[in-house]
Amino acid sequence: MVKRAVTKRRRRPESTSHQHEGGRCLHILRELSAFIDDELSNNICGEIRRHLGACPRCEEFVASLRQTVSLCRRSPAPVLSPNDRARMREKILAAARAR
Repeated sequence: MVKRAVTKRRRRPESTSHQHEGGRCLHILRELSAFIDDELSNNICGEIRRHLGACPRCEEFVASLRQTVSLCRRSPAPVLSPNDRARMREKILAAARAR
């Protein structure tokens, strides 16, 4: 078992000037995967960093997403048999049709 150091993040008070109007946070969230993978232009990255600096909720979400991506990259993908793959595909398609 590996013990990890727990780091306390200094919680910023929610800014009264930060508003979630016009879907701004949603726009940022749509770009996060590319942001974490360094696939965005410097301008867009700067825009996201500014938003994260003003929005503690989005900042916490990004930290959580980074940790999840890191854990997924360290874990090997499971090997599925052809039967398992076929069953999984059918379940996914059935769920998509049910929507």
